[in-house]
Amino acid sequence: MIPGNAFASQETGCDTADAELFSARLRPHRSLSRTGFVVLMIVVCAISFIGGLASLLMGAWPVLGFFGLDALAIYWAFKINFRRANAYEDVSITLTELRLRRVSHNGDVMEWRFNPLWVRLDQVTHEEFGIENLYLVARGHRVAIASFLGPEEKASFAKALTAGLQAAKRGPVYNPL
Repeated sequence: MIPGNAFASQETGCDTADAELFSARLRPHRSLSRTGFVVLMIVVCAISFIGGLASLLMGAWPVLGFFGLDALAIYWAFKINFRRANAYEDVSITLTELRLRRVSHNGDVMEWRFNPLWVRLDQVTHEEFGIENLYLVARGHRVAIASFLGPEEKASFAKALTAGLQAAKRGPVYNPL
């Protein structure tokens, strides 16, 4: 798995039907931290203020307001971006159930439960870019999964999820020791 990736760990070998064979939390990647956001906004506001002040001194006073609106629009766009980063997907597999729980950025929850024996992972792959879409398919239902991951992350996640599904299909492993 990719270090610092959006998904968690895989566990194999369990003694009960309720033990998790696979568990992952998928989160959208955000490259700008809160500190980076503050620094960026300080730079944007400083440039807007200097440009607006220069325009004001040249007699183009309405430009000052447009520079302020630009800074406000950038701030608003980043706040929306950070709010959307609160979305996540939880995927877990036990011997009896595959559970997908999707939580949107505003807290809306959607949940799907499948029998892991009937689930297959379907991939839409582009020749040049890699995996574009992943779907869980079972009994006529097709649910998109991991849509916000990049192609490499999707490939790594698909490999781990497939291993978890195969472990569920093999059944329990009993260790008499």
